[in-house]
Amino acid sequence: MIFRAGNGLCEVDDSWFERAHDDELLGLHVKLCAPEEMIWMKAYIMERERFDGADIAHILQSCAERIDWPHLVHRFGPDWRVLLSHLVLFGYIYPSERHKVPAAVIDDLIGRLRKEPQATESDRVCRGTLLSRKQYLLDIEERGFRDARLEQRVQMDSRDIRHWTRAIAKEEKARRAEGL
Repeated sequence: MIFRAGNGLCEVDDSWFERAHDDELLGLHVKLCAPEEMIWMKAYIMERERFDGADIAHILQSCAERIDWPHLVHRFGPDWRVLLSHLVLFGYIYPSERHKVPAAVIDDLIGRLRKEPQATESDRVCRGTLLSRKQYLLDIEERGFRDARLEQRVQMDSRDIRHWTRAIAKEEKARRAEGL
């Protein structure tokens, strides 16, 4: 059972169930996750070996006209740049489908980008760890950046982070063994 993303964000809350769609699968009544929640959860998966951006592009391509855009933007909250990056990629991947994303959404997000104040030295945080548990460890361990996974809004503590980091070596060892 999934209750939140591995990075400590995207907690499954009541909204997931309230917004779920009724459907039938193998003769059973099921609830399917709303596309907004799928996009939100998948948007942060940017590992070297797994990038869910294609899933997001396909969701947008198939049902962007039915998306509750204010809800989706709200879901991303302070991570609106992550949503903007996926919307920009969608326009690149499907140039003829760009119209499916409301111009007002793009305008809002780009407006936020333009109005964003300059970062200060106290803002020296690496949010890359919210996108990949491995690829930004150098920034945390050697370059002096704070780990965004320790921010109050993220449901992780230092013990959780150590657990996820140790799992990297175990997975790499298993992959090497499979390759032999």
